[in-house]
Amino acid sequence: MAAPSCPEDMLTQVTQFWNMLDEMAESTPESYHRFMQQQLEDAKQYCAPPEPHLCLQTHILEPNEKSLFINLCRWQRVPAPKSPTDPIPLSAGPLEEVSDKAELYSLIDIAYNPTVLQREESQANMDHLIQLTFKYIEERYTLSLSHSYHIATFTLKGSLKRMKQSLKGGPLPDLTFKKNTRNELTLDQMLHNLREEKCNNATPLLNKDVAQSKVHLIEEIASLELPEEPITPAYELTIAKDTNRKPVKIELKVELPKVSSVSECELSISKDDVIVEVPKKYRLQLDLPELVDEEAATATFIKGKGVLLITMPVP
Repeated sequence: MAAPSCPEDMLTQVTQFWNMLDEMAESTPESYHRFMQQQLEDAKQYCAPPEPHLCLQTHILEPNEKSLFINLCRWQRVPAPKSPTDPIPLSAGPLEEVSDKAELYSLIDIAYNPTVLQREESQANMDHLIQLTFKYIEERYTLSLSHSYHIATFTLKGSLKRMKQSLKGGPLPDLTFKKNTRNELTLDQMLHNLREEKCNNATPLLNKDVAQSKVHLIEEIASLELPEEPITPAYELTIAKDTNRKPVKIELKVELPKVSSVSECELSISKDDVIVEVPKKYRLQLDLPELVDEEAATATFIKGKGVLLITMPVP
């Protein structure tokens, strides 16, 4: 059956779908119950948020040397590889620049299916997965990383809310690394599943298939959340000090590549925090390391680079 091309076709298929459900409920109630339970279970797993697994610390060597923290997370929404020889799907958040009172570092969130992390529990297998993760980050962001690392005593760098936002609003995959096409469940597939259930009295699964790749390494999957969900943009915060090492101003650079005009940006600055928001695209909220004079703060948008520069004097 071809995909519906107009509202009338869609209505016809929806009606057919509900008629088949009604028929199954009457003729084979046990099969109907199994089918609905499977859909509910799949939906529950698909909607569950990512969970922290462990945090790695390594170093970016080039172009600028700094610490890098990698949050490895478990997420049911990321498909598992179909076989040990298939590439391992992953979902990645943006590479963020973070500055606090103690240090300047980079941070990224990487999510795998829980079965992948369980399978790699041995030290050798986990090290192999970590090295593949490093390779992905190097190619994705054109970086050179130290492949020496240690596992932090904490499982998550940054807040749980930030990590969930980072992964749920992750960018579309870069074509420099192996990309896959996710096949969403269509009405045709659901109707096919119902027919299979009626004919075979078996429970169908809502498979989220990943396209096959000829390179058996690792692959990034497309964004796993609706595009309207704002993401945390990459940013860099620096504190300018005078000759006596006293803070005089805070400068915040926010990368907004999807923004073409400053009119799209909403900026709110208080004495101790700043919020940058572009509806349906970006949202960044930061607690400032020093109190600032919000009345004297200035903001400049560099249109050609898609960068917002915010300068906040420290009284």
